Amino acid sequence: MASLTLACCQYAPDVERPELNPPRARDAIAHAVAAGANVVVLPELCTSGYVLASAEEALAGWAREAARGDAIVIGGFCELGEDGNLYNSSALVDRDGVQAVYRKLHLWGEEPRWFAPGEEHAPVVPTRHGPIGLGVCYDLEFPELTRGLALEGAELIVLPTNWPREPRPPASGPVLHSLAAITAYTSRVFVAVCDRNGTERGVEFEGGSVIADPNGWLLAGPIADRGARTLFAELDLDVAREKRTGPHNDAFADRRPDRYVAALREPAGEVARPLGA
Repeated sequence: MASLTLACCQYAPDVERPELNPPRARDAIAHAVAAGANVVVLPELCTSGYVLASAEEALAGWAREAARGDAIVIGGFCELGEDGNLYNSSALVDRDGVQAVYRKLHLWGEEPRWFAPGEEHAPVVPTRHGPIGLGVCYDLEFPELTRGLALEGAELIVLPTNWPREPRPPASGPVLHSLAAITAYTSRVFVAVCDRNGTERGVEFEGGSVIADPNGWLLAGPIADRGARTLFAELDLDVAREKRTGPHNDAFADRRPDRYVAALREPAGEVARPLGA
């Protein structure tokens, strides 16, 4: 399927009342699926407050709601690894359950106090709606990761996010909105960033969800009042398969990796980490 409807569900998880988070996520998914979404994205750590030993069990509610519309759900959760470490993870779930789990590679701020960094490559997951690359929040600031996902065949890169609000954002808006658009433009892919909103323990969040197309345009977002809302956008993935940027240029074919610094010439790794590996 080349065309799909993508939904980014921006809302505020509640770390102090974690029992509210599973139904809140299910309600967001149900609303998006009922509105026709094929791919539904939730914020980073949207199950916060739970230490989840089993992704399959904890995210079974996501799978049930996805099945109502044969949709895919991608969202962030706190994962207890088989090694006993906590990970800031993202899961891709469909009607059959959890299909892929990615553990955030780049930890931001005080996250290393709570989480171990992931050790596996960010995956490109083949789905019936096209190949989807997974990242989480701060990963967007590392072009090596997002370009790598595009080179591995991702046509859509999805990042569940918790963006703290900048104290004095510029008149043009937070730079990360532009970064999502630039990432989409330079690799000719779609990029979906699903942020949270609200204030948690004195930290105000941006509420800056955006969906960008391969031309660098924002198809949806940011939400003007930074409130709880779901963004929708129609994506034609055929556009992401065309890497030509004009009659004489191609975003991938024009690369000269043999002339880049040695650190950028390393071959790409595995496409996906099998669940439980």
